[in-house]
Formats: sequence, C-alpha cells, structure tokens
Amino acid sequence: MPSNDVRTLLQAAVPTAAAGAVAVAVSAVVAGGKGAVGAVVATLVVILFMGIGLIVLQRTARSLPHLFQAMGLMLYTAQLLLLFIFVAAFKNTEVFNPKAFAITLVATTLVWIGAQARAHMKAKILYVEPDSVQGEKPRNTGSSA
Repeated sequence: MPSNDVRTLLQAAVPTAAAGAVAVAVSAVVAGGKGAVGAVVATLVVILFMGIGLIVLQRTARSLPHLFQAMGLMLYTAQLLLLFIFVAAFKNTEVFNPKAFAITLVATTLVWIGAQARAHMKAKILYVEPDSVQGEKPRNTGSSA
C-alpha cells in the first residue's frame, strides 16, 4: 500500500478510534458495562467497514480510474446499508446496550467521514502525472505575434 494511502487511512482511523474511546467512557458512565461493550463493538465495526471501503476505493482509483466516482458512490451506499443492517440485526440484543451501540456507530461514522475528507483536502495529490520519460520541451504551436 503506497504511503499516501496509509497516511489517509491513519488520518481517518486515529480520530475515529479516539472518538470511540470517548464514546466508550460516556457509555460506561451512562449505560454501564453493556453500554461500554456496545460502544466498543460500534467503533470496531466502523473502523473495519470504513477501512476496508477506503482500501477498495483506493485500489479502484489506481486500476480503474474511469470507474472511481461510480465506485465511490456505490461503496458509500453499500457501507451505509451494511451499517443499517448491522443496527437492525442487533436492535434487541442482550449482549450490549443497543442505544449506546447505535449512537456510537453514527458518531464514529461521522468522525471517520470528516477525518477522511480533511485528510484528502490536506493531501498533496498531483492532478496530472508528470511524464518523466519524455524529455521534450513544450513547443509553441500558436502564432508568434
């Protein structure tokens, strides 16, 4: 994985993990041990889903750049649907507090998206790949007047 990709992944995952740690502490105080477990599970789900999605999207951009935008839209739609399915599947669970889980899931998803957007805005990505093989100087094709 190229260093830009790793940097983007870390710049999104670290704030999400920090927000998850805060959510675990708040959930533990508000909902007890089950709330803390729900917040941990939600944080891990978001980091896993969004991290895999980011890796898939970066590989698509590299290998099939003409499909990048469509793939991004499809990927984010699929991620949101998977998160909704995950919330619906564990709506009535006894293992952890479903409200703490759902609130942490939404909060950490928003933190991931914000951190990913910030990482992308701060990345120094070339818009045009320079062609180093061709050493010709640009020619003037217009009139000289």
